[in-house]
Amino acid sequence: MKVRILEFIEGAKRATGVTVIIDVFRAFTVGCYAFDSGAARIIATGGVDEAFLLKKKYSNSVLVGERNEKIIAGFDFGNSPTEIIKADLRGKTIIHTTTAGTKGLVNAVNADIVITGSFVNAGAIVSYIKAINPDHVSLVAMGYRATISAQEDLLCAEMIASSLNDKGHYFEEKIASLKDSSGRRFFLPENIEFSPPTDFFLCTMVNKFNFILKAVPRFDGNIDLMKISL
Repeated sequence: MKVRILEFIEGAKRATGVTVIIDVFRAFTVGCYAFDSGAARIIATGGVDEAFLLKKKYSNSVLVGERNEKIIAGFDFGNSPTEIIKADLRGKTIIHTTTAGTKGLVNAVNADIVITGSFVNAGAIVSYIKAINPDHVSLVAMGYRATISAQEDLLCAEMIASSLNDKGHYFEEKIASLKDSSGRRFFLPENIEFSPPTDFFLCTMVNKFNFILKAVPRFDGNIDLMKISL
């Protein structure tokens, strides 16, 4: 099994084989918590205008997402797992758009299989890939706003790669140290309304969920995320 680590939207476009689009802070962590909170489905889209159009088509739907980390005007929720775990999402269709993660999904056009990546279901991701045993695996770290390398995304990619290669490196200490580096923004007073400290801890709960989110292209160019339990 050949495993390579890529970055950003360009990396998503270049990804082949089984592809994991990684966005730890916070898109694909939010997706996992949304399903755990009872959401019936998640539709990922790259654009805000497209998200509003989708909401008109699905009556029992809510808009979740951000631009520049903050909730988008007219949306029901921001891209915050703290908000999601407090919401009643039972039976709801989640329409989700973010600066980095969801754009990575819609641009992974050369991949055979696409799944989302985060710490909270990293173990399930590894189990799923090992069961398929593909020749090629692409791990795409989407980064901060899809333009700047993000330590958390690269660390998640390294952790998955290490597990796929049965190297068993110790990552808990590195994940905890993100609080003082790329995760520091969650602890700044000016960010508390849209990026609270609880988001950091919810995003770094390794292997909380034993399911993956598989991306399935839709007829309209958007992505359905399917929950597959392991």
